[in-house]
Amino acid sequence: MSLVDRVTLDRISTEARDIHFARTLLTFVATVLWCVGWFAAKTLGAIWLAMCWSATAVKVGWVDARADRGGT
Repeated sequence: MSLVDRVTLDRISTEARDIHFARTLLTFVATVLWCVGWFAAKTLGAIWLAMCWSATAVKVGWVDARADRGGT
């Protein structure tokens, strides 16, 4: 084993000891919750847009149908 390999192994060992289980677990949980929030926002945003679009289409259809009869 050369000196470079030994220095690399020592550095890896030092960095591995700096990893803490609780912080890693909390980071994982936070990431999962962030993803749930992101997907919920995108999904609910798309549903809201579809509902608004549909309601507007009905309103425009209603107004056009009433205009054909000569009323408002």
